[in-house]
Amino acid sequence: MDIGVYFFPTHYSIELTELATELEQRGFESLLTCEHTHIPVSRKTPFPGGGEVPKQYYHTYDPFVGLSFAAAVTKTLKIGTGICLVPQHDPFNLAKSVASVDRLSEGRFILGIGGGWNVDEMENHGVEYKNRFEVMRETILAAKQLWTQETG
Repeated sequence: MDIGVYFFPTHYSIELTELATELEQRGFESLLTCEHTHIPVSRKTPFPGGGEVPKQYYHTYDPFVGLSFAAAVTKTLKIGTGICLVPQHDPFNLAKSVASVDRLSEGRFILGIGGGWNVDEMENHGVEYKNRFEVMRETILAAKQLWTQETG
């Protein structure tokens, strides 16, 4: 059985480089991080866990940047998104970010995807909440084309 760790990296948590090194030394298979581009100041969407949105949601690192640091200090630890909020991304930028981290980590990147729960956050990216899974599907199909159809 493989065991991985899901983590919310912020400027006040353990550094991703330190955590990644410790996980690899202890035989863990993977390190997955979350994604929230932002939490809107004015929200209509209640937090799924009830109560206020935990502060780490406001401060989490960009997963692709943070995971690149984790990859740089490890050799075998798989790294990935758990989840990447695909509907909030431009297909070209997402494809490039994913391919870059996967290449720099020598194929250790895992792309976990999801549609998200925050209506306001999604709307700030120009995506209607009710269409987020359709947008996610279209974005992933476009990214797969960019990854597999060499043009030059």
